[in-house]
Amino acid sequence: MIASIKGVLTYKCAGDIIVDVNGIGYQVAIPLSTFYILPEIGQPVSLHIHTHVKEDALQLYGFQTSEEKIMFQLMISVSGIGPRLAINILSGISPHDLAEALARGNLTKLTAIPGIGKKMAERLVFELKAKVPQLSETDATAQVGAGSASQQAMLDDALSALVNLGYKNNAAAGALEKTIKESVQALTLEELLKRTLKRLGN
Repeated sequence: MIASIKGVLTYKCAGDIIVDVNGIGYQVAIPLSTFYILPEIGQPVSLHIHTHVKEDALQLYGFQTSEEKIMFQLMISVSGIGPRLAINILSGISPHDLAEALARGNLTKLTAIPGIGKKMAERLVFELKAKVPQLSETDATAQVGAGSASQQAMLDDALSALVNLGYKNNAAAGALEKTIKESVQALTLEELLKRTLKRLGN
C-alpha cells in the first residue's frame, strides 16, 4: 500500500493532481482543503496517501495533513460513504469543524454539506461520535494580489468546482458573485472557493 508520496507537482486542479516521482506520474484525488495549500506547478509536494483498491482499479487519495487522512478513513468506514463522497465532505468542511459537528451531533451543519442528507448525517454521528479525534484546525490560506489569472477564467473554474461538489449552478454562481463583490482585494481561486464554500454552508 502507498501511505505517502513525495515528488514534483506537474498538474493541479480542484479535485485531482499529478505528482511526478522519478519519472512516474501518479494521479491523486484530493479535497479542496488540500488544493488550497498546494505549491505551484513544478515545485516539490508531499502528501499523506490513502490507497483505495477495487477489483478493476487502484485509486490514490491525497491529503496535506494527517488529520484530513484520519477523518477520510473514519468516514469511509461508515456504510454508504465511499471515497469520493468522503473527499467531497472534506472539501466543504475542515477536519476540525467536522469532528466538532460529529461530537456534538450537529445535524444542521452536516446536512449543509452537499451529498449529506439527514439519514446519512445521523448515521455519521451514530457511528463516529465516539471515534473522532481532537483535531486542530489548519489555516493555510495564501494571501493574494491582483496579478493572478483573469477573473472570468477564475470564476469559470470556481463554478465548475462547486457544481462538481454538488451545489446547484444558480446557487453557486450567486454565492461566487456575492463573495467577489464583498472582497476588498483580488482573490486567488483557492481563496474564492474557500470564502464561497463558507457562504454556502451558512
